[in-house]
Amino acid sequence: MRLRPYIECRDFEYLKNWITDERTHNLWCANLIPYPLTREGMRSFLEKDAADWGGSAYVATEDDGETAGFFCYSLDLTANEGFLKCIVVNDQKRGQGYGKKMLHLALRYAFTVTGAETVQLNVFEQNATAVHCYEKIGFKVRTRSENAFSYRDEMWDRSNLVIERNGYI
Repeated sequence: MRLRPYIECRDFEYLKNWITDERTHNLWCANLIPYPLTREGMRSFLEKDAADWGGSAYVATEDDGETAGFFCYSLDLTANEGFLKCIVVNDQKRGQGYGKKMLHLALRYAFTVTGAETVQLNVFEQNATAVHCYEKIGFKVRTRSENAFSYRDEMWDRSNLVIERNGYI
């Protein structure tokens, strides 16, 4: 597996097809990108993320170039802390280790290229598969917010998870 920058004309349709319904969309991006996912909505989010946080979007590809996953990454220079967000794996490849492989590459990039001391991410506890994946890699709960997000008639709890370079590399 390899990482490369997200290229809208090559990658958007894959990403759009992985977000199969509104609930999945909200678990993925907390509605920071309007549903349904459109090129314009995605572009607007990525431009705002870049302007506000210095964020960049990446895709994970298999060795043959097939797109397998997506995430955004930014680095807070003051805290020297990376932030992963909008993490998603091709829905046909979930549960097969692709998420872990992609996150290992993302963490290697964060720690060795950007020099982050820690990397954080937020996850809704209702996304049990993602929580399990992050914990297997070594992320630990830093904070937990009850009823942090409303989706239809549900209230979702959000955890902020963190991993330190010292414990990872």
